[in-house]
Amino acid sequence: MSWLTPKERLLGALQKRKIDRPPVICTGGMMNAAIVEIMNQTGHTLPEAHHDAELMAELAYDVHENTGFENFGIPFCMTVEAEALGSEINYGTLSCEPKIEKELYASVAEVRLDGIKQLEKIERINTITQAGHLLAQAYPEVPVIGNLTGPISTTASIVDPITFLKELRKDKPNAHRVIDHVSEHLIEYARLMVESGVTLISIGDPTATGEILGPKMFEEYAVRYLNQVIDRVHSFGVPVIVHICGNMNTVKHLIPSIKSDAISTDALVNLRLLKEEFPQLTTMGNLSTYLLEFGTADKVARQTETLVRDGVDIISPACGLSTSTSLENIRAMTRVVKEG
Repeated sequence: MSWLTPKERLLGALQKRKIDRPPVICTGGMMNAAIVEIMNQTGHTLPEAHHDAELMAELAYDVHENTGFENFGIPFCMTVEAEALGSEINYGTLSCEPKIEKELYASVAEVRLDGIKQLEKIERINTITQAGHLLAQAYPEVPVIGNLTGPISTTASIVDPITFLKELRKDKPNAHRVIDHVSEHLIEYARLMVESGVTLISIGDPTATGEILGPKMFEEYAVRYLNQVIDRVHSFGVPVIVHICGNMNTVKHLIPSIKSDAISTDALVNLRLLKEEFPQLTTMGNLSTYLLEFGTADKVARQTETLVRDGVDIISPACGLSTSTSLENIRAMTRVVKEG
């Protein structure tokens, strides 16, 4: 089965088919691999690529070509959704990713529900969908991953996050009202990406962790609204990956109720044991990004070998890469997977 294309291999893993080896990917979005070393070598740089579809596509190609990751991942940050909903964004620098400068609302009670915005008219979303189309047309054998910031994290990017987290308990009616509204915008954004040609959707929701929410609120909010988005994205005909940050011990029993096609986890999680406990899961991850940044290529290779040996279905970094991560270490990771 060595004739499989990268797209066939990744879709095969997500569809639980027998394949020759695990794919090795880095999804983009919160798990972005546009490191400084690549941008300096190619001249295709951030923050400029956040606003230019051709440049975004070129940078996504650069990451794929130079690292060995078997996908394209767009966009290169987690601020697109919040900006579309009105928050102020700092677009960062070559070495610093964009961040939320100021949330639009102080409280969920203040959020106005004005219907679903015409997202295709928003400049950055249009840039991303155009970049997805360019990549899908030019490289049909390579999967294009479109990234969403999850419902809880997006809401915490338009409402003051400290207040929002308190209001998950203190003002549940308005919290649900706003997260539902945000989820519908995420679904519309995903639809536009799918129509542009992306192969699948990856959702990163770093605020929706067991450590932050606890098991009751994780079930009430994170599982509910992730599944609301996942169900609709599935109706568009593409698979979904969900990344769960942090230690999952307190919410591990709830992970199988998330309807995604794969679960990506942080380096704290033992994926071999997770798969033994829940064999129905397609596991993804979870090479330490600390190791990728500060370790040696030999240590990276050995840890990657362990993940492959443990039967992890899709090999990837455990979370977002530091922009100062060395290309040598990333290549050590991808080479081990490909050479078996």
